[in-house]
Amino acid sequence: MIEQNTAAHLNDGTTPPPEKLLSKSVALIQLIVFSTIGLVMFFVPFTIGEKSTILFDHGATYLVTQQHTLSVTLLFLLMIFGVSKPFIDGSWRKNITHKILTVFKIIGLILAVMYITGTAPAFMMEADMLPFLFEKLALPVGMIVPLGALILAFLVGFGLLEMVGVLMQPIMKPIWKTPGASAIDAVASFVGSYSIGLLITNRVYLQKQYSAREAIIIATGFSTVSAAFMVIVAKTLGLMEFWNLFFWSTLVITFIVTAITARIPPISLFDDTVDRPDLNHERGKRLAAAFDLGLSTSRRATDLKHILWSNFRDGLIMAAAIVPSIIAVGLTGLLLAKYTPVFDALGLLLYPFTWLGGLPEPLVAAKGMSAGLAEMFLPALLLSEADMLTRYVAGVISISSVLFFSAMIPCVLATEIPLSVGKMVIIWFERVVLSILLAAAFGQLSMYMNWIG
Repeated sequence: MIEQNTAAHLNDGTTPPPEKLLSKSVALIQLIVFSTIGLVMFFVPFTIGEKSTILFDHGATYLVTQQHTLSVTLLFLLMIFGVSKPFIDGSWRKNITHKILTVFKIIGLILAVMYITGTAPAFMMEADMLPFLFEKLALPVGMIVPLGALILAFLVGFGLLEMVGVLMQPIMKPIWKTPGASAIDAVASFVGSYSIGLLITNRVYLQKQYSAREAIIIATGFSTVSAAFMVIVAKTLGLMEFWNLFFWSTLVITFIVTAITARIPPISLFDDTVDRPDLNHERGKRLAAAFDLGLSTSRRATDLKHILWSNFRDGLIMAAAIVPSIIAVGLTGLLLAKYTPVFDALGLLLYPFTWLGGLPEPLVAAKGMSAGLAEMFLPALLLSEADMLTRYVAGVISISSVLFFSAMIPCVLATEIPLSVGKMVIIWFERVVLSILLAAAFGQLSMYMNWIG
């Protein structure tokens, strides 16, 4: 009943067929059932084989551990596709950023081949270098991101996303200085991907529905990595046992930091003029409006196979694009951290705040967290053996800092949003400092209350 026969849409005329809608009763059942499936799959831990985690993480773990050869084969197919795609669609020629990222993808694929064949130099084959990057990061990412995208279809494809967006509208402007419609960007980014969020933001900005300042707030404060990536960070840091606390506290901290950075330079200095109509709902009718929008979205969701496939396809494309660059940029960052003083120097700027936050080894923590500017996974990689408080803070930093050179910063530069690299680095620093202080405070409270530890 949910799926429609798309062949019936074909006709010989030039006028497109009328949109087919589900009945309200079926749409309501679909909205409730599929949204519940998504919520359960993402937020309810299940114990299987003495391991407690969310369901799709169990599936990805099974592939990586019990079907290792298959998962490695699938990963290489993803990387080959990710490396060849810029040449197939010509996107590598677009600008210098795309050329640099394409080079990193090629290097990442070469490094993966060298690791599998055992031909990499000895210093790269040390346990905390290529073996760690490939087995503990690239392989889980390659499996989890597509599976996570598939599960996300249940959260974003049947009306729940739109309902949340409408309900969030009254608090967006007073707290985050952005219009109510930006709630969709925020939720889409957090449960989907920063690339989707940036795509939405850039499109609305070009339509002159966002001011420059609003677009920058959304791009640098809402366009986080997805919940599927958060699973990777939590797994790397050994936080999956406390997944719900980690997820929701990170979400709250990230958006608190965004509310603060929206009010201080450099973001507060950008132009905030825009001409758009006020779309606020009448008082007392917001819940009804949210329900109506969610139901109408569900009524249009007539092709379950298409919704699932399009989300899964987006996950495959994203995984293919990021896995080879993660290996290349990740190895570069790890080598810089181990053999050069680059992150030591940057870490000195963060040291006063890790010390103020009460982290047991503040200088080590500051150095590891500073590496997040290169790649958002590096704090998790470098601090995976640290104490519980430092690991929790590093996990929050990996998400809440938002900006990093391996993917997010180039993506912003590829839009029309008026942000320079220098200003993004300043915003990154502000976000990391605020995140350290907030996450350290909440982490210590959580350990005192035995919520984690």
